[in-house]
This record gives sequence, C-alpha cells and structure tokens, in this order.
Amino acid sequence: MHIAEKGQGPVILFLHGFPELWYSWRHQITALASLGYRAVAPDLRGFGDTDAPPDVTSYTCFHVIGDLVGLIDTVAPNDEKVFVVGHDWGAFMAWFLCLFRPDRVKALVNLSVVFNPFGSINNVIEALRAYYGDNYYMCRFQTLPINKYMPRIEEAPGRMIGARSDLMNSEA
Repeated sequence: MHIAEKGQGPVILFLHGFPELWYSWRHQITALASLGYRAVAPDLRGFGDTDAPPDVTSYTCFHVIGDLVGLIDTVAPNDEKVFVVGHDWGAFMAWFLCLFRPDRVKALVNLSVVFNPFGSINNVIEALRAYYGDNYYMCRFQTLPINKYMPRIEEAPGRMIGARSDLMNSEA
C-alpha cells in the first residue's frame, strides 16, 4: 500500500474519495503535521501506486478494511486508536472501519457521505437517488450507456460492501 505521511504524534488517517489519491489531502497533511500530528494518507486499494487486484471480488469493504487495519497496525503500534477523516468513497470505507473495528478509531470526520445503514434498503441506487437527487454522480452513472454493456451496474454499490443481491432485495 502506498502512503504519504508527515509528522510525529497522534495519527490522523486520511481516506480519499473517487477518483482521487492521497494527494487530495496534501494541504491537510502539512498543516496537521505542523500542529503535532502524524498525518497518514494512503492510496486505497486499486488507486494510484497501491496494487490493483485483478478480481473485482477483491474490492469489498471487508478487503479494504483489512488493508486499513493493517496500515493502522503499522503506523499506530500497541493498539493505539487513530483519528479518521474520510471523503466520498473514503468516507464510505471510514463508516465501515468504525463499525467493524471501533477499537482502532478514536474519532471520525466524514465529508460528503452520511451514515446510512443498508439493512432495510431494497435498492441502494434508489436510496441514494432519494437522498441526494438524480444529479448525484452515482445516480448519473446509471444513465450512461455503460448500463447497456453492464446490466448489473445497479448492484455495484452493494457488491462493494460484500452484499448479496438476493439478501439486499429481500424483506427482513
């Protein structure tokens, strides 16, 4: 995993969005390092200089969270908790990091993505459309010609979190 880091002190982990890299956080890294923090910003799985597994099933949140826990183990030894700042897709992953490993997170700041539990959502895209509107980029992607070539694109957000479409579409 490629990371950019600067400073000493409590760790702040920055998670970039789509289509971004660690570089999106360059100003925050410098500013917070000067205030006594260790600012760490990885290129997430498949982005920038971090390896991109060829199998799409290697991109679930479970895999990405595993990457992040491994990174936290490296930069914050002795089970130290870290501050997490996420944006866009990185915010989505930050929510899952907090849910799966609250023992490693001291605090969370998320930009542009609110927490939205998936338990009762029948169609993730429709939920995003209802919340953000038709012009939200994930919703706009649904109207591109790619739908013709990728008929299951509407399941992509669910697949990203490792969901099974048969479970996502059933009433609990």
